[in-house]
Order: sequence, then structure tokens, then C-alpha cells
Amino acid sequence: MNVPRSLLALVSVLAAPFGASCRSAAPAAGQSVHLFETTVSRKVSYRYLLYLPKAYASETTRRWPLLLFLHGSGERGNDLAKVKFNGPPKHLDGRDDFPFVVVSPQCPEDQRWQADALAALLDDVTSRLRIDVDRVYVTGLSMGGRGTWDLAMSHPERFAAIAPVCGGAIPDRACRLKDVPVRAYHGAKDDVVPLAESQTVVEAVRKCGGTADLVVYPDANHDSWTAAYADPSLWEWLLSHRRRVLP
Repeated sequence: MNVPRSLLALVSVLAAPFGASCRSAAPAAGQSVHLFETTVSRKVSYRYLLYLPKAYASETTRRWPLLLFLHGSGERGNDLAKVKFNGPPKHLDGRDDFPFVVVSPQCPEDQRWQADALAALLDDVTSRLRIDVDRVYVTGLSMGGRGTWDLAMSHPERFAAIAPVCGGAIPDRACRLKDVPVRAYHGAKDDVVPLAESQTVVEAVRKCGGTADLVVYPDANHDSWTAAYADPSLWEWLLSHRRRVLP
């Protein structure tokens, strides 16, 4: 079939800009700014302890508040019994009236808490259990205190309130917590995570207009968690908050 030369010329003119747009321009000489963006997926897993109050089985229409507990660095590994060394799991065996569903994951050896993996764990638990998604709380001690700050700053829309214990955080994302009430705990004599680390981030949240309190135990070293988790007012304070609708 013979195609008129005029038609071939028109096709060439129309195709040229399209072909050019499909090819990346060669970088100019020297240093310049570029952006790389993609989505990377990975497998994550946590073994965890799950506590259900006795009434969970009988009150089949009730939705329960959820407490996520993050342990410290000494409890990492693959032995879940270690998660019971400190914090809420230490006191939950044999108790049936604690007013939360409690999820206590174990961080693998030589790893740190990762906000995206913990968020995925919360997604799984809240989809399978009768959880009140407006009353989800996170607390943790030492490494878990840092994990608490990081998780809440990464996903502030998920939490009604948080209670980091003897943990710290870089305050650059503190304004993300302006709508999430914070009650932090620290020992004045802490020589592992200095008190200043909690003071700095608490003050940063306040400067952003947030509500953040710091409970300081004047005679405590790094172990401020024993006193913090033995205080019934902590649980009352958490339960007094519901998730705010963030803009």
C-alpha cells in the first residue's frame, strides 16, 4: 500500500514529541537534585502475648480498649517469658479484670521497634478482635519508651493517648502529637537514658500546643517503670481519653 508522503510527514511530526517525552533527559554536567520514589514491601512478624479480660468472652457486643506494650532491650529474643519480666505482662497472669485487651509483642534479637511493623500488628489485632478503635493506647519502657514515641509520631491518628516510660525521642516530629495526650515517666537519676531526653520532647509537644505531662521520680535511676506501672492512675488517665478526629 502506498502512503502519501504528506501523511508520513504528519505522522512523524506527531510522534516526535511523544517519543521524546518517553525518554528521560540526560542529566546536565555538575551536581543536581533528583528524586527517587517507589514502594518497597517486606515481610514482618512478631510473636506476642495477648491478654483478654474475663468479660471479653461473655460480653459479646462490647468493644474493648486496646493497650499495646513495648518492652525494653533486655527482653528481646524468641522467649516470650522474657516479656513478662516488666510492665503490664508481669502482673496479668491470674488476673481477669484488667480493663484492656493487652498486646505485648517481642522484638527479635538485635532489632529495634519498627513503627510500620507495629502498625501492621495493630491492623491485624483490631480486625480480628472486638476493639474500640477510638481507645487504642501505647506504652513502653526504655527501648520500648523510644518505640512508643516513634510509633505515635509516625501514626498519631491511631492513638487516644500514649505513656512512654524512660524513653526519649528526637523532637523534630513532636508537633505530630499536638492532638495526642502524652504522660511520660522518667527517673531523675537515670544514667542510661538521661531525664533531659524526656524533658526535651515533652516541652516540644507543649510548644506545638499539645498536652504533655512528665512524671519525674526524684530517687529513681533507669527503673522508673516499676513505680509507673504500679500507679493505678496511669490506667485511669489512659481510659479517660478517646481518639480525637485529626484534620
